[in-house]
Amino acid sequence: MDNHFNVVGYVKLAKLWERSENAAYEYHQNYYQNKFAGMSNYTLLDVYIDITGKRETYKRIEMVRLLKDCQLGYVDIIFTQTKGYLAANNREFCYLIKFLFSMKHRVDIITEDDTYNINTFVNEDGQREALLKMANDFIYLDPLDFQDWMSELRRSIDEVNNY
Repeated sequence: MDNHFNVVGYVKLAKLWERSENAAYEYHQNYYQNKFAGMSNYTLLDVYIDITGKRETYKRIEMVRLLKDCQLGYVDIIFTQTKGYLAANNREFCYLIKFLFSMKHRVDIITEDDTYNINTFVNEDGQREALLKMANDFIYLDPLDFQDWMSELRRSIDEVNNY
């Protein structure tokens, strides 16, 4: 088993942070660089930061770029300070989980939430399987909506230019 993992940070900040955009970028870049400094089994590939009021995952440019990098197999672990950064609501969260956990290349999620944190990497209590079941159960209620969401996400991923 490979003991080296490519990790990325993801942050979604409210639109009001646009006034302090540079400070927000600097803070979060430093936060993740310091978090993984000296950890030889992790390589911090990038920190993706969206400053937006958009709720839909496929409308957040940096999230879409991150998901494209996940599809390409570059990312092993998405690290975020709170699950609220990942998705604006249960629908978006379930759809995102289904998308990520259905990839050929395994992608794990770790959050730092004080309560109910997610760590599918360690997965001691079967979180990964439970989250995927939750997502599948949610999608079962309206599979056409999920198909529409996936179409929008694929379109957005196709439009993203990796830099």
